[in-house]
Amino acid sequence: MALYRISGVWKNSNDVITHYAFHTVGERSTSRSSKTTKAEAIRILETSGSRATTWKWNYNSSRWDIGENVEVVNGSNGKYLRTNPNKTETDNLAHLIDFDWIFQ
Repeated sequence: MALYRISGVWKNSNDVITHYAFHTVGERSTSRSSKTTKAEAIRILETSGSRATTWKWNYNSSRWDIGENVEVVNGSNGKYLRTNPNKTETDNLAHLIDFDWIFQ
């Protein structure tokens, strides 16, 4: 079973998420982020046994906190990633760090 953390997103000019910052969780450590396309992220999470959670920076404690489970959803505009439905703040992972302005 592969476990991943998603810490951030990249968006296009229409404010639509195009890439995710994916981290592989190992037995003793978590990898640096890998800029992963939306299509590749969906493929990874649709692989049997793979799962992901959000990974949010906690400014109060200066550390990463494990957030919510991420799932693949087939919506009216195609597949996308989201967390628990009906939680408007965190539904589609748009609350994660916007890496567009940090690095390409």
